Amino acid sequence: MQVSNAIRESSNRIGRSATFKLVTICILILVLLVPVSMVKSLIREREGRKQGVVNEINYKWGQAQTILGPVISIPYLKHVEGRNGKATTVTKFMHLLPDTLSIDSHITPEVRYRGIYEAVLYNTAIAMDGNFPRVPFDELRVAPENIVWSGAFISVGITDMRGIKESIRATFDGQELAMEPGVETADVISSGVSAGIPMDNAKKVFAFHFELNLNGSRQIQFSPVGKATTVMARSTWKDPSFDGAFLPIERTVNDQGFSARWRVLHLNRNYPQYWKGNGNDLTQSTFGVQLFRAVDIYQKSMRIAKYALMFIVFTFLAFFLSEVMSKLRVHPVQYLLFGMAIIIFYTLLLSFSEQINFGVAYMISAAAVIGLIVGYAKAILKNRHVTAMVGGILVILYAYLYILLQLEDYALLMGSVGLFLVLAVIMYLTRKIDWYAIHQEALKPRQVTPPATS
Repeated sequence: MQVSNAIRESSNRIGRSATFKLVTICILILVLLVPVSMVKSLIREREGRKQGVVNEINYKWGQAQTILGPVISIPYLKHVEGRNGKATTVTKFMHLLPDTLSIDSHITPEVRYRGIYEAVLYNTAIAMDGNFPRVPFDELRVAPENIVWSGAFISVGITDMRGIKESIRATFDGQELAMEPGVETADVISSGVSAGIPMDNAKKVFAFHFELNLNGSRQIQFSPVGKATTVMARSTWKDPSFDGAFLPIERTVNDQGFSARWRVLHLNRNYPQYWKGNGNDLTQSTFGVQLFRAVDIYQKSMRIAKYALMFIVFTFLAFFLSEVMSKLRVHPVQYLLFGMAIIIFYTLLLSFSEQINFGVAYMISAAAVIGLIVGYAKAILKNRHVTAMVGGILVILYAYLYILLQLEDYALLMGSVGLFLVLAVIMYLTRKIDWYAIHQEALKPRQVTPPATS
């Protein structure tokens, strides 16, 4: 009996130890990392579902478009020696890029919805003008008698042919062209439209003009195939993202939309103005604009979820310091409930933000979780001052996190400064605590008052 009482008393002493409580809290934090990872998986799942819906809409409307060309391709005959030693004739192509290329693109954006998801689409009217130089067959080392002038054609690359909404109006050397789908050779362009052109070995400049009406989604890009390429793009979209190999030399972005102008020389890219066969990739130098969507709710939710561990630690630390400084007792199960309440905040935020504005969803979710934790703390601690302190810490934490979300460029700086200040406050508040004294007091045997006898 005495041995049993001694073991029980020793267990009680350890249970009252601040060190043991701190270790228990650390274990609980590690346990709570499991539901935190589950919340992150839920966010990724919802984001994947949204992307699937957006991709389906984009597929039916028209995906991101890249305009390549125009390019003139001229077949020529080449004599090669076969395996059996006999000479055979094969058809090859030489390709010619324009001297000047001017592109004017007017982009009309549109947002389509399916359920709670939205997709950014656009329609663009494109005008392309320029001219081709004389055919440099001397530089290409192709004998004039081997050139098949009747097979010459001009092609324009369009990545998603489903986006073509009207017949393409085109003229070459003053003559109208009937553009047809497909390209005879994939040396330069694998997907697009082409038309035969009237050419001969006359040494002259060939002017061209194209008008395209395309549907697309998310972004549009152009290739600087001209010796001097000028691109002008304008739209009513307020959040453009200029990307690709080159940035615009002039741009204007305001509440009415944006306009941008690029100018690229042939010296700025790594392929020539004419060549034979394949081996030159025009997509390596494309540039354009993306109809940028500000950080969506799933990206914001994931960024917030990355701070879950910090919130759990700070909340547990507040209750632990309350235990130390106010001689209160919080059971590990109650710590676990506090942690689960914090994690539920992220699921509330995700579900509400899919239906309403993200800022409003954040306020509702934060208010609900703070109210739950403060109400439960008041019930178990029965101490107004401690409850008010915990509530104040939570309000500051959630407000600070919301501010961090708005300061994308300074998030790391503000986060580091905030953590430093929190640590400084904790060190200040606990500067007079004698942790050894707390430990020794916890190890003292309890004074048991014998029951009164009548």
